[in-house]
Amino acid sequence: MRALVVDRIGRLVTWDDERPVLEDAALVVEDGVVAWAGPSAQAPAADQRLDAEWRCVVPGFVDAHTHLVFAGDRSAEFAARLAGQPYAAGGIRTTVEATRAAPAHELLARAQRLAAEALRSGTTTFEVKSGYGLDVATERRLLEVAAQLTPHRTFLGAHVVPAGVDRTAYVDLVRGQMLDAVADLATAVDVFCEVGAFDGDESRAVLAAGAARGLDLHVHANQLGPGPGALLAAELGAASADHCTHVTDDDVAALRDAGVVAVLVPVAEFSTRSPYAPARRLLDAGVPVALASDCNPGTSFTTSMPFVVALACRELQMTPAEALRAATQGGATALRRHDVGHLRVGARADLVVLDAPSEVHLAYRPGVDLVHAVVRGGEVVR
Repeated sequence: MRALVVDRIGRLVTWDDERPVLEDAALVVEDGVVAWAGPSAQAPAADQRLDAEWRCVVPGFVDAHTHLVFAGDRSAEFAARLAGQPYAAGGIRTTVEATRAAPAHELLARAQRLAAEALRSGTTTFEVKSGYGLDVATERRLLEVAAQLTPHRTFLGAHVVPAGVDRTAYVDLVRGQMLDAVADLATAVDVFCEVGAFDGDESRAVLAAGAARGLDLHVHANQLGPGPGALLAAELGAASADHCTHVTDDDVAALRDAGVVAVLVPVAEFSTRSPYAPARRLLDAGVPVALASDCNPGTSFTTSMPFVVALACRELQMTPAEALRAATQGGATALRRHDVGHLRVGARADLVVLDAPSEVHLAYRPGVDLVHAVVRGGEVVR
């Protein structure tokens, strides 16, 4: 049995119900799992030692919403938005064209670079969506690439309707032949339920087809304006409703009552100069909240969960503790994982040693690389 002790921890955030934060602490990992946490002076011996030198240790970040597999570049679209042009989801088709033309090895190489970048900033678990293929062969290719990166793979064939394709025929394709082709690779299904993408009935049809194949459900909900997405997520018992920028009181109540996680992606709003999601209203109502990067080439081209946390504190009125919990345990809940996002005994040993005395510094020092070390599955990977 291999053991690692992380000792001389100034502040250890575990999210344990009884002891969510420990001071002057140590943590012992055995075979990749947290086996013990307690006072540093009482730490048992281990094969390997990581001296935290009184820094803060937090759970590894769990990014529950990314689009890491794609080709092409949309910096011109970003520059146009800075010049005053609004975002209306049309740029997705630009990425689709480039992605269809890219061979799998190029898609994998780029996605691996982004995944490595995310790991360096402390992301130890992440989800990847398809959605830049919009045909059977390419959607499967995207999920084949994603399968080499993560166990959390979401089929997003219902991203937008391809240009020149009949809407009804495309919805039938997504919920039939396309789902059949990817069901062995996907672990979840998602739909962009929005004006300009898919309406409530179309979204319900796709999600129901995914549920019938045993897939978890996610919904891109209420991003660009009010709509049926959040209520649909609650109705179907989805794992998450993502974005939730324009939610009504009825939407909030439905999400709370159904236990649906609201996955908030503030960098997308930062990038598009859009209104921010009402995190304070969701939290105060008792809705479970997660934070995610939404890493994609059009509206949120970042893998940095520390930046997401900082932005959530500044713009979403979240406290540093709320933001950290949403970026760790909240993301795990959205992915229906119980073994990550916390450092209780029995958790997978994914942790980040911050070059800071507390998690507050994630917001206090935005844009600064505060990651001193990353441990994933008990292995020191940075």
